[in-house]
Amino acid sequence: MPAIDLVDVSVDFPIYTAQTRSIRTDLMRRIGGRIEHNAHKHTTVVQALRHVSLSLRPGDRLGLIGPNGAGKSTLLRVMSGVYEPPGGAVRIEGKVSALVDITLGFDSELSGYDNIILRSVVLGATIAQARERAPDIAEFSELGEFLTLPIRTYSAGMITRLAFAISTAVQPDILLLDEMVAAGDAHFSKKARERTLAMAESASILVLAIHDSTTLRSFCDKAAVLRSGEIADIGPIDEVLTRYEASAAA
Repeated sequence: MPAIDLVDVSVDFPIYTAQTRSIRTDLMRRIGGRIEHNAHKHTTVVQALRHVSLSLRPGDRLGLIGPNGAGKSTLLRVMSGVYEPPGGAVRIEGKVSALVDITLGFDSELSGYDNIILRSVVLGATIAQARERAPDIAEFSELGEFLTLPIRTYSAGMITRLAFAISTAVQPDILLLDEMVAAGDAHFSKKARERTLAMAESASILVLAIHDSTTLRSFCDKAAVLRSGEIADIGPIDEVLTRYEASAAA
């Protein structure tokens, strides 16, 4: 049975160079949390998640809410297996599709076709399964003969189209979304959105991080507010959003 269980999960990122203090704003934007300095050890530690406990079961639709840098993307990466937390316990059951870091595993020197195999294996497929899926992925990407070229020759939009096609090739039990993916031109973005919506409706468990409250209410039945890497509030979507919006207005 698909399930997500996080027990007292914490994620810290120690930074060991003095120069990192000058880029702390960018670091916070990327992984969230709070920053602490240890003058004695000359290190900076980003506390991206702090003592997060969460359980999700089939039928759960969870929206993640919070300002930029709150830890939403880091939490999604923990759920997807990209980050293995040094503190706490994580149990994930079921096939996971994470539309987070969708170009992870790409090799710019390899062709589009080779990257289909490589990225599919990174996502958990066998080589045989990756080869079986390749024609459908190629067709959905609409990249045609460009798939024979190294992806370093691709535009950013082409890379995103290929990454999206690979990441959504199989219907998952658990779907993790960091905003809605906009892939390529208007035609492809429409097609990508339609596929994403279909996957969201069919997934057993959905976790969605997005700032648009209308979309959250459409897809989610519960919400969790993250602040500085901690879950500050969790409960039914309308109740949590009402409290969050009132707090933001104040």
